[in-house]
Amino acid sequence: MKGYRFVTGAVVGALTSATMMVAVQAAEYPTKAIELIVPYAAGGGTDLVARAYADAVNRHLPQSVGVVNKTGGGGAVGLSEIMAARPDGYRIGMGTVEITTLPNLGVARFTADDFTPIARLNAEPSAITVNANAPWKTIEEFLAHAKENPGKVRIGNSGTGAIWHLAAEALATKSGLKFSHIPYDGANPAVTALLGNHIEAVSVSPAEVSSHIAAGTLRILAVMDDQRSKAFPDAPTLKEKGIDVTVATWRGIVVPKKTPANVVETLRAASKKAVEEQGFRDQLTKMNLSYAYLDGPEYKVAMEKDAEMFKVLMKQIGLAK
Repeated sequence: MKGYRFVTGAVVGALTSATMMVAVQAAEYPTKAIELIVPYAAGGGTDLVARAYADAVNRHLPQSVGVVNKTGGGGAVGLSEIMAARPDGYRIGMGTVEITTLPNLGVARFTADDFTPIARLNAEPSAITVNANAPWKTIEEFLAHAKENPGKVRIGNSGTGAIWHLAAEALATKSGLKFSHIPYDGANPAVTALLGNHIEAVSVSPAEVSSHIAAGTLRILAVMDDQRSKAFPDAPTLKEKGIDVTVATWRGIVVPKKTPANVVETLRAASKKAVEEQGFRDQLTKMNLSYAYLDGPEYKVAMEKDAEMFKVLMKQIGLAK
């Protein structure tokens, strides 16, 4: 029995020492470089936001933050890696709206509850955009035409089940309309199709049509946001028109849910300082992206709201599994 007690005591002692070591490491966080996982390819909007953030936050942490791209599965591969990372703060990630949509498609092992939000950095609403030579000058005229021609108005999106498809479906569901949803391999091909008059509209973000708006070849009829876009103040919100639809893509910093509280607080504080830098905001402006900071708790509320909204919507349209 004495030998048994000795072994047990040794094991307990080792476990206690290991626990204390982890606690000490967390208290001193960070003591080594941090990896920022981006679930999309280099050069895209999410990657560019991540790199702008890394540049800014590196001035507010004693260790460097480096970007690593993990692509595949429409974001599922990278987001899964973030969720499964050791919760010590050394592998953090760029969370995107797909955290709230992919689980409903049955292609992801995670849910929004598997992440602890640190800071939302950017958000881009959906917008209904038509060709400048289209006969509809207002969103009311466009929707009236869709009502008179059920299933014939073609709206291009960035893929079935992707955020801009869901945005158009949300508008259709709320308005009692039926559109023909045309999937493309990304927003740019959809916009190209609109320019060629192969479809009647797109539901991508204002940032993705901004150069064509400036050139006078496309026209935004409405945005799916709570407030009008600062870049396009003449475009009304759907809410102004009595249609309660708000859909946006967003990007922000997240960590695995069991990350220690003091690590989370360190990242929150550094992120807040980073996004307050004018240089970070200027980088977003250069990319035609919107600054939309939310601190961790507020980001969590917004994420949970989207998760519930998409769960209901995707069941309604037959996409949820």
